[in-house]
Amino acid sequence: MTSAALRTILLVEDDDGHARLVEKNLRRAGITNDIIRVCDGQQAMDFLWSCGHWQNQERPRHLLVLLDLNLPLVDGFTVMRELKSDPSTRSIPVVVIATTAEIQDWQRCNELGCEFIVTKPTNQAQFATAMRELAGLHGDPLGANG
Repeated sequence: MTSAALRTILLVEDDDGHARLVEKNLRRAGITNDIIRVCDGQQAMDFLWSCGHWQNQERPRHLLVLLDLNLPLVDGFTVMRELKSDPSTRSIPVVVIATTAEIQDWQRCNELGCEFIVTKPTNQAQFATAMRELAGLHGDPLGANG
């Protein structure tokens, strides 16, 4: 698969340390996709719908969202609800990166259409397993055939 066919990863994470850890684990797992990081839910929504800072910039055609739930301005639940309710974005896979293992949060994520939930702190093995399992559900989530 050529790099042009790989999914761009939108990392939505407000904590710099967590963002570095996620990117480090992706790279250790051999994932070389482009990563675009935004720091709050409003930036994520602007990116997804080419608004605000992202106005007049086309969203990558193939995308995977790694989404923190506890975000400033707009929380991750709202981002996911909007993403999954819009026909133009609902097929974009979402992996939630959560600080909590609360069953009601997990149920809500599943109801909103989240493909996987990974609990912080993200360790390499757990994260790589989630990505491989997601590949099994969507063909190849990190490639263009998802």
